[in-house]
Amino acid sequence: MAKVQKGAIDNRHYDVIVAPHITEKATLLSEHNAVVFRVASDATKPEIKAAVEALFDVNVTGVNTIVQKGKTKKWKGAPYQRSDMKKAIVTLKDGQTIDVTTGI
Repeated sequence: MAKVQKGAIDNRHYDVIVAPHITEKATLLSEHNAVVFRVASDATKPEIKAAVEALFDVNVTGVNTIVQKGKTKKWKGAPYQRSDMKKAIVTLKDGQTIDVTTGI
């Protein structure tokens, strides 16, 4: 795979980052220069880093990923399975932030 130039936005970047994951724990992580995103299940750490750097124009120092398995729930007595979800905790360089309340 050829290297993508820094700052060049590719259509794949929009497919890698699905949405920001806004929870109480994710908000606490923002105090430590970290942002949590829902990402595509087939996305790799280098792809996530490249997508965040290109879309938000920040420097990423680290990417940690988590695959959260879907829970088994019941609705009207019938069981169903929630979808699996992959999350990425992206650590930013000191002094840089991403405002997830605004769109891209």
